[in-house]
Amino acid sequence: MDALVVGDDGQPRCSWGSSSEDYIHYHDTEWGRPTTDERTLFEKMCLEGFQSGLSWITILRKREAFREVFANFDAATVAGYGEAEVAELLTDARIIRHRGKIEATINNAQALLELHDSGRTLAGLIWSYEPDEAERHVWGDVPATTPESTALSKELKKLGFRFVGPTTAYAAMQAMGVVNDHFVGCAERAACDAERKALTRPEK
Repeated sequence: MDALVVGDDGQPRCSWGSSSEDYIHYHDTEWGRPTTDERTLFEKMCLEGFQSGLSWITILRKREAFREVFANFDAATVAGYGEAEVAELLTDARIIRHRGKIEATINNAQALLELHDSGRTLAGLIWSYEPDEAERHVWGDVPATTPESTALSKELKKLGFRFVGPTTAYAAMQAMGVVNDHFVGCAERAACDAERKALTRPEK
């Protein structure tokens, strides 16, 4: 597969982000855009966990349902879910009905609250593993894991987070804009670079 595809609108995009309208919108407006918002980061981390073993388009098309059942990923609310909520979620065909991933989302909400109680933020934690800039020209340039994602995964697990292996951690870093993995020549790469340069990194 070529790294870039020119769309009907004449815009060159990463080829993965040009295969459907859902992907085009996500690729053009969200993927690789840096964020330090705690709710957004928590959502992205949880959804990347749900994606494990599945295609991202499946998660993308179910995202509004995920937001509905997980209280728009409000950690304080999700942390209070118990067995009754888990049982209900396991019957909801609009989301991924995987007990381990559902329970991990609840667990991770609790872990996030504990992180906040310690005076730290998820943004500060994740962005502390920001790697040096790298250019991606072809698919072979894009790693599945990096030393930084491996280290981030280890720290997240140490803090009690689940479903955050090195591959999931790297996918989250891509989605959160901690790295800019738009291919060179992609119309969105420069926009992501500009937003990353303007971003104030969190201190803790």
